[in-house]
Amino acid sequence: MSGRITLEHGSGGALARELTEQVIYPYFQSQDYPELVDAGSFSLAGPALLTTDSYVVDPPFFPGGDIGRLAVFGTCNDLAVCGAVPLVLTLALVLEEGFPIADLHRVLHSVRSAADEAGVRVITGDTKVVPAGKGGGIYINTAGVGRATPGLELSPARIRAGDRVLVSAPVGSHGLAVLAARESLAIGTTLLSDCANLHPLCAGLAELGPALRCMRDATRGGVAAVLNELASTGMGMEVLEDAFPIRPLVAAAANLLGLNPLEIANEGVLVAVVAAGAEAQALRILRGHPLGREARGVGTAVADRRGKVVLETTIGGRRYLDMPRGLLLPRIC
Repeated sequence: MSGRITLEHGSGGALARELTEQVIYPYFQSQDYPELVDAGSFSLAGPALLTTDSYVVDPPFFPGGDIGRLAVFGTCNDLAVCGAVPLVLTLALVLEEGFPIADLHRVLHSVRSAADEAGVRVITGDTKVVPAGKGGGIYINTAGVGRATPGLELSPARIRAGDRVLVSAPVGSHGLAVLAARESLAIGTTLLSDCANLHPLCAGLAELGPALRCMRDATRGGVAAVLNELASTGMGMEVLEDAFPIRPLVAAAANLLGLNPLEIANEGVLVAVVAAGAEAQALRILRGHPLGREARGVGTAVADRRGKVVLETTIGGRRYLDMPRGLLLPRIC
C-alpha cells in the first residue's frame, strides 16, 4: 500500500481493513497476537502495574528518535520507575487525513524495534482517522502492564532527611532536540534526543532493596518538576546547580533560547532517591550501564523547608527552584 491516509481508512470498511491487515498488523503479529480480535490475552502471576500515556510530539520524527520509539520507551519507563518489569503494551493510532503511509511504516517499524529492545509485546491496538487540519499527523496512545517486583516498595513518602538525590544522565537533550527539529534551528542535526529504555537502570537499582526510596523519569517539566513533586510529599530538597550533568551544546542552546535545562523534558533520564549510605553503590550500578555513565549525586533531602527545593547556584547564591510554570515547550512528547 502506498500514498496517504484518507478518511476512508478510518471508516471501518474495506480500506480500513486493508490498512490494518497489510500495514499495521504485520509488524506485531506473533504467538502473543495471533489474530485480529478486539482484545489481546496474556497471563500474569502476582501483583501487576498498569499505566497509560499519549504522545503528540511535533514533529513526529526528530534527531535521536521518533514518536514510535518515544511511545514504547515512555510507557515502559513509567512502569520501570515504579518497580515493574514491562511486559505488554496496547497501541492506539490517531492518524490525520493526508498522513503519508510511508511515514506510518517508519513509525510502526520503530515501535516494533523499540518493543523488541525493551522485551515487551504489543498485543492489541486500534486506529482512528481525523480530517485534515484536525490532528497533528499522528498521535499515539498506549497502555502498558508490568509485573511488580516482589518486596520492592517505592514511594516519595519513604524519603528521609539525609537521603541522596541522583540523576542518571545529562539533562535537557530531548526537549531541545525536538524544538530544534520543529523550528529548523541550526543545531537540529547535532543535538540528539536521549530517548531510551530505562528499565535496565531501574532493575539495577532495585538491588538496593529498602535503601532505594523512589524513582522518577524526568519527562515534561524536567528534573525541576520531578524534584518539586518529590518535595511536595513533605521533605525539602537541597540541590547543587553545578552537580547536574548538562552537555555543553545543551547548555549553550538553552542559554541562547532563554531556557533552563533543569526545566526541559528528558526521555532517558532517571531521578532516584536513595539512603545516604547507599549512594556510592547506587552510582556504581548506574555508571556500570552505558545509559548511566554520567550519573551524579545532585542533592540531599532535608527536614526543613518542607515542600521546597532550594538550588545552590553556580555563583554560590541560593534560591528556590520552583515548579515550572507557563507553556514551556508544547508537544514535546
